[in-house]
Amino acid sequence: MPAKPKLGQNFLNDPQAIERIANALGDLSERTVVEVGPGRGAITHALAARAAHVLAIELDADLAIRLRADFDPARLTVVCRDVLTFDFAAAAEEYGLAGKLVLAGNLPYFITSPILLKLAASSAALDRAVLMVQREVAERVTAQPGSRDYGLLSVTVQMYGPAQLLFTLPPSAFTPPPEVHSAVFRWRFAPRFAELGVEEASFLRFVRQCFAQKRKTLSNNLRAAGFSQDEIAAWIKRAKLPAQARAEALSIEDLARLARILQEDRAAPQDETAPAADLD
Repeated sequence: MPAKPKLGQNFLNDPQAIERIANALGDLSERTVVEVGPGRGAITHALAARAAHVLAIELDADLAIRLRADFDPARLTVVCRDVLTFDFAAAAEEYGLAGKLVLAGNLPYFITSPILLKLAASSAALDRAVLMVQREVAERVTAQPGSRDYGLLSVTVQMYGPAQLLFTLPPSAFTPPPEVHSAVFRWRFAPRFAELGVEEASFLRFVRQCFAQKRKTLSNNLRAAGFSQDEIAAWIKRAKLPAQARAEALSIEDLARLARILQEDRAAPQDETAPAADLD
């Protein structure tokens, strides 16, 4: 069955990579694994051999039919739909161990950020995930403060739990080969908002403001968000941060401390609208 470029289909054909992905999920003997984008079923076979059950989310109706024909329905359930509309909470209630699911997936490159945001929003239903994405995205997701890849995507993902880069793959590992390298990372879901004393929506809005223009200082970005220079200088001083600090140099703990100080000092304007959630 040929790949459909409009769906971003690049099928993994590297047996060693398939085994590494399945092994990276840990013990699956009593778990239901949700696989996003199973395609022709290369990773699905490895998951079905290890897991109690596999729940495959496949948008391509032709591939969904093929998967149903190739696997025992007692081992695999195929859901033909867009992952962005999938109800992870309901699936965890029905299939999850202690209300949690394990996730694996080869994410289409053109909708990676929306899928990551969907998983973040569904974090209460997820335990861990091993995901394959474009290498540059994986490097940004797992980046640490001060590195060139650290930014809005890094903070957003890591606020929902630690992310670890596992390995990279060349285009030749796929059929058809993509034009870029890919990478696999593991994401353990453990949201940090309560731990850091920040409210989820307001903190993520604040982080978007801090990273609005990466080359600008934190002070300039916050001023562009509508705060006064005097207020910003006072907050930065109280947070014990450098006056000319840039958001890319600040840890998640630094950003949370600054956000708490801002909230203590003044409430955000009631008519303020959050910037668009563009992680790219």
